[in-house]
Amino acid sequence: QVQLVESGGGSVQAGGSLRLSCVASGSIFTIKLMVMGWYRQAPGKQRELVAAITSGGSTNYVDSVMGRFTISRDNAKNTVYLQMNSLKPEDTAVYYCNGQSGRYNYWGQGTQVTVSS
Repeated sequence: QVQLVESGGGSVQAGGSLRLSCVASGSIFTIKLMVMGWYRQAPGKQRELVAAITSGGSTNYVDSVMGRFTISRDNAKNTVYLQMNSLKPEDTAVYYCNGQSGRYNYWGQGTQVTVSS
């Protein structure tokens, strides 16, 4: 019904920036109403929510990325972004795009972000 595909991951040095993109396809109605989020999972750790954005544009961030990461969405392109600035080694993880709408919960395949010190 909905497919999410992330891109934009890679390797950067501490202090650098990356922009992740998540393109949604499938049910346009569902995509427009989804709460979108970015999760990350580091090796040996639980997956955590790092940022979320509602269909109306309200955002929330985990404290550790506040002021450094910005989540946004372009509804015309069915795309959500995560701009990551001032990256730290502890940001290293696989980042997953997530979409939630009612009883449905969709996940992307993940994209690796590696930050070297």
